[in-house]
Amino acid sequence: MRILVVGAGAVGGYFGGRLAEKGEDVTFLVRDKREHQLKEHGLQLESVHGDFRFQPKTLKAEEKAEPFDVIILSTKAYHLKGAIDSLTPFVGKDTMILPLLNGMSHVDDLIEAFGEGKVIGGLCFVESTLDEAGKVIQTSPIHDMVFGERNGERTSRIARLEEAFSGTKANFRLSDTIEGEMWHKYLFITTLSGVTSLYRAPIGPIRETGEGERRIKAVLSQSARVMRNLEAPLSKNIEEALFDKIKGMGYSMKSSLQRDMEKNLSVEADHLYGYLLEAAESQDVEVPDLQLIYGNLKIYEIASK
Repeated sequence: MRILVVGAGAVGGYFGGRLAEKGEDVTFLVRDKREHQLKEHGLQLESVHGDFRFQPKTLKAEEKAEPFDVIILSTKAYHLKGAIDSLTPFVGKDTMILPLLNGMSHVDDLIEAFGEGKVIGGLCFVESTLDEAGKVIQTSPIHDMVFGERNGERTSRIARLEEAFSGTKANFRLSDTIEGEMWHKYLFITTLSGVTSLYRAPIGPIRETGEGERRIKAVLSQSARVMRNLEAPLSKNIEEALFDKIKGMGYSMKSSLQRDMEKNLSVEADHLYGYLLEAAESQDVEVPDLQLIYGNLKIYEIASK
């Protein structure tokens, strides 16, 4: 199976690297700067699950190549439009597009660009980052990618993809309920990213205050209400389950959105929170904590220009 990974960053570089380590046919769609890094240093994984370094196959948007069997999309939401334009020449009639973005609105964008049948469901959980030299540093036991047909069917193409993903040093899991799992992650990320970016602190100190605990519960409750009104297939007690998950996280855990703010990088304010606020307004639902988080992120965007 020919696999194209859009980008060779902290997420795409890690999972694509693990697939290449296994021996799969993996190519990375990259820009000039990243291509230069990879040619000079190779793609390096430094991980608690084992290090790996290799010289990856790369491709740039202006170059020609045959369509790929699957395209793994792991860009940030604010790069989605450019990514769609870049990968379009490499999409054939049987290509599967597997997005790993947080949130849900990107699914509609991909369906609009490529058609309902080409877009499958996906998400990942991994704590990874790039250092200044472009090395992928992965630091926690969790390194999971979940995928599946959005309607839950066990199709022949998904069976082939499961086979390609099997036997790696990362956890690739086929799900029959991928859409529900994507919404669950959206709820989790909305809450964790929201409170850690709002308070500019790891989750531990936030949990220790009554105000922080109240805020966590409020964001979970408000977000879940909006999502259920959108007919998201959320589990009945998902708010309680995710609150327990957040209580059990490491004291020093930070969200990737918070780490991006600390590096003065762009954030996914509209993709994660603007989408929910627009839905809440149409539903006539009050979501004051989501509004506060969104306002905080928009002020950061203005101040960091």
